[in-house]
This record gives sequence, structure tokens and C-alpha cells, in this order.
Amino acid sequence: MLQITDLSKRYGDLVAVNNVSLAVPRGRVVGFVGPNGAGKSTTMRSVFGLVEPDSGSISWDGEPVGPSHLARFGYMPEQRGLYPKMKIQDQIAFFAELKGVDRKTALSRAAEILESLDLGDRMGDQLEKLSHGNQQRVQLAVSLVTNPELLILDEPFNGLDPVAVNTLQDVLTERVATGAGVLFSSHQLDLVERICDEIVIIVDGEIRAAGTVHDVRASAGVRHVSIQVNRPLSPLVDAINHPLVEGSTDQVVAVVDNDNDLEAILAQARSVGAVTRFDYDMPDLQSVFTSIAATAGADSQEAS
Repeated sequence: MLQITDLSKRYGDLVAVNNVSLAVPRGRVVGFVGPNGAGKSTTMRSVFGLVEPDSGSISWDGEPVGPSHLARFGYMPEQRGLYPKMKIQDQIAFFAELKGVDRKTALSRAAEILESLDLGDRMGDQLEKLSHGNQQRVQLAVSLVTNPELLILDEPFNGLDPVAVNTLQDVLTERVATGAGVLFSSHQLDLVERICDEIVIIVDGEIRAAGTVHDVRASAGVRHVSIQVNRPLSPLVDAINHPLVEGSTDQVVAVVDNDNDLEAILAQARSVGAVTRFDYDMPDLQSVFTSIAATAGADSQEAS
């Protein structure tokens, strides 16, 4: 298990991360979510020694992370570092050799991974001949070629079409099934919600929420109630006496506290027409994240 404990890093007056603690267990996918500049990349880069933290510790299975551990980790940085004129199979094999894999094995693994990423027919192509999305897959292949015990991926879904997203999800699922741990950042919160076992939300360098997807969504303390009536011209928005996520004359999504009387809300809807839909759920991750980020921003303004 990767354990990051009380990690802090400053750049002059800028606090990049402040006492950040998080864990990535083996066989789990952890989503690392936050606005631009929140501290995600600084935290990830610290694991690989690319950023030297001012304080805190980083360990793998209870041991401080060192060169022998890094050889068993895979990293996909947000800023890509590939060679545009190098053939992609050779390129992936080259990075494997840098971690001690012999040439023959490295080429074999590179071919296998490219097949799994639907790039088997492009092995001999130069990187610059590929689309942006396929270059993204090659960068992912580099992080996978050593069969890592831990994968750290910074915005791996950027630029991928829906088919490529599904392919990447399948690959990650296979790796997790073998016991690998995965930490990845993404602004695509619908994917984070779908793929991850756990979520860590960071804003302004500090962890604001962490836990399973269910627990983070439940932490909002509210529910979203979706209501629809059979009269498009009815004033449903006026009848529902609660804040709205969205609303029209015949359909609304209202925000209600967990202890609100749903029967009373249903009665309000029925006062304007026959109810054709009435259901409720915890807010999605996007709504929770937006609320946390807004609260953190308000707190920062008050502090200043």
C-alpha cells in the first residue's frame, strides 16, 4: 500500500500542498480530484522524487519509497515525455530497459500492451504519426510495461474518445484484479465516480474530503429529488419550496435535507398535476465537488 503522510511543499509564498495524507491500497482505484493548481501533480510527483517535499513521508508497504520501489511503479505524467520520431514499440521497450528489463522481454511486453490498447497495428509507426489520443495510449503503455505494483496517472483520460476511455478502463480493471494499486487524477468526474473505489478531494493544497464514492457523496447531507408532472404548462418550479439544481414548468431537481418530509414535497408536486416521476438520490460527485470547492474558496476569502 502507498501511504502519503502529512506531505507539505511550498514554493516561496505559495503553499502547494499542506499536510496532505492519503493511501492507495493494493487492488483499489483511488481518484484524486481537485481544481487546477490544487496540489495533485505536486503530490504525485513527490512519490517519484521529482518534487522534494518540505516535510512528510511517503512509504510503500511500510517502507520509505526508494529506487527499488520506483522500479516497480508506473507513472504517467500530465506533461508527456515521449520521443516523436521513435517507433512506439521501441520506445516503450526502451523505457522498460531503463528499469532493468532485458531487451527481448521489453519488446515482448511492449507488443502485448499495445495489443491490449488496440494499437497492435501501429507498433512500427513513429509517435508523431499518431493522433493525440493514440499518443496518450502510448504514454499509458510506458507506465504499464513493467507490470507495476502501483500506477500513478495524472489526467490519463485527456483527449481520449469514448471508445478509448472504455479500453483504458478495461486495462486498469485488469491491473487492479492482479493486486496493483491505482491513483489517478481527472477533471472528468463522471469517470471518477464510475471507475474509482475511493476518492480524495483536494482544494488549495488541502484534503477536503476522502472515502469511498458512496461516503463522499453522502457527506453532502442532502438529497436530489427529481420530480415530473404531466402538465408542461404548470408552474412546478413555484410549487416546490426548495432550492433547485434545475427546473422547468413540468420538471425539477430539488435539493432537500436528508431529514426533509418527502411526502410533503410529493404533495406540493401533486398540487399542480399528476406526478409521472418522483425519485431521489444522493448528489452526484460533480455536485459534491462543486460545493466543497465553493466552500473552500469562501473560507479562503474570509481568511484573507
